[in-house]
Amino acid sequence: MKSNLLEAFLSSHKVCTDTRQIEPGAIFFALKGANFDGNQYAQKALDAGCSLAVVDDPSLPSQPDFFKVDDVLLCLQHLAEDYRKTFSIPFLAITGSNGKTTTKELVHATLREKYRVHATAGNFNNHIGVPLTLLAMPQDTEIAIIEMGANHVGEIADLCQIAHPDFGMITNIGKAHLDGFGGLQGVIKAKSELYDYIRSNGGKIFRNVDVDHLEALATGLNQIPYHSKNGQNKLKVTRANPTVTFTSSIGTETTTQLTGVYNMHNLASAIAVGQYFEVPDDDILKSIRNYTPTNKRSQIEKTNRNTVILDAYNANPTSMKLALENLAAMEAEQRFFVIGDMMEMGEDSRIEHEKTLQLSQDLGLQGVLVGKEFGALDQSIVPHFATNIEATEYLKKLDLKDHLILVKGSRGIKLEDVLPSL
Repeated sequence: MKSNLLEAFLSSHKVCTDTRQIEPGAIFFALKGANFDGNQYAQKALDAGCSLAVVDDPSLPSQPDFFKVDDVLLCLQHLAEDYRKTFSIPFLAITGSNGKTTTKELVHATLREKYRVHATAGNFNNHIGVPLTLLAMPQDTEIAIIEMGANHVGEIADLCQIAHPDFGMITNIGKAHLDGFGGLQGVIKAKSELYDYIRSNGGKIFRNVDVDHLEALATGLNQIPYHSKNGQNKLKVTRANPTVTFTSSIGTETTTQLTGVYNMHNLASAIAVGQYFEVPDDDILKSIRNYTPTNKRSQIEKTNRNTVILDAYNANPTSMKLALENLAAMEAEQRFFVIGDMMEMGEDSRIEHEKTLQLSQDLGLQGVLVGKEFGALDQSIVPHFATNIEATEYLKKLDLKDHLILVKGSRGIKLEDVLPSL
C-alpha cells in the first residue's frame, strides 16, 4: 500500500494540505489541527482537481480516490522518507538556537552558484514542514539543504529519521524555547540529536570551532572544522555600519547586506560549506554580496525619518543580547530600541526579561518595551506598552528623527506593525 502511494506521488510530484492551494493532480493530505480537521475537506479537494485524498476518518465512505490510513501525518512523513531514499545526493541538515534560517539561506545562495540546490522554503522546518520540503524536491536536485527546528526533546531525532542527512551543522546552542525543552540542558540535548544521527550513520559535520558547547558534543564525529573569527578562513570585520564588511583568506574585502557582527558565524558557515563542495572562491563571495535578508531577519529598512534594523521574526535571550550589543556598537548619533516579549521562556521568563532590560540600561540605550512579560517588570525604567498598537501611538507622538532603531521581538508580538510610526 505504501509503495502504491509513492507510485501515485511520482506520477504528479505534487502534494497539498490546503484546499485553497489546490494543484491539479496533487495528492491531498487531510491533516488535523487543534481547530480543523482536513478529513472534512477531502471531497472538496478531489472536486477541485486532486487525484487522491489521504484520510484517516473511518466514517468516510470507501471509494478509490480516498486513500485511508491510520494517521495522515505519519503517512505524509513516511512518504517523504520514501521519496528521500530515491536520491543519492548530499543532504545537509542545519539546526541551532539562532541563525539557522539565515545560515541556510546563505549556504543555499553559495551552493547554487555551482549546483542545482533544493532548500527549505522560509522556515518550513518542523514535523510537517520537513516532509513537505522533501516532497517538493525536483528529481534533478544535486544537493539538498534541510533546516530543522525544534521546541521539544526528540523532535530533531524524528526529523533525521525522515530526511536521513549525511551532513549536519549546528549553528549554535542558546536559550530558545526553554519552556518546551525544560532549560538550557534540554536545548543542548535536543540540538545534539543531529550529531547523534550523523555519528550513528557515518556522516560528517561542519563545526564552527568558535561556537560554545559544540566541541564536546562532536566527540567521535567526522568533522569539517572552520572558524568565524580567526583561523583558516581568517575572517575579520572591517566595518559594521550599517551592514557588515569583512575580509577573508579567500578574497578581497566583501560588503554584505546583513547587519550585525553576529552574522559572521552565518557567513563563515556558508564559506566553509561552499569550499568543501568546491564552489569557486569568487562565486562564494559573489553570492554573499548579493544575498538580501528577508522575512524580518536583520533587515535594514530606511524610512522617511530613520534607519531601522528590523529583526522581528523571532527573539530569545541569546539573540536579544547580540542585537542590543550590536545596536550599541554601531555608529549613530542617536540610537533607540523597540523590543517585545521573548516567548516560550517558561519559568525562566521573568529573569530573562529582567536581564534583557538591565542590559539595555547597562549599554546606555533608550527605547520602549512591548508585551505582558516586560509589563510584569519595573515600568518606571523604560516606557512599556501592552500591545504594539499602543506602542505605535506613543511612537507617532514621539516623532523620532535621524535615529538608528532596533525593532526586535518574538513572532507573536508582530513588531513590524510599528514601522509606520518610525
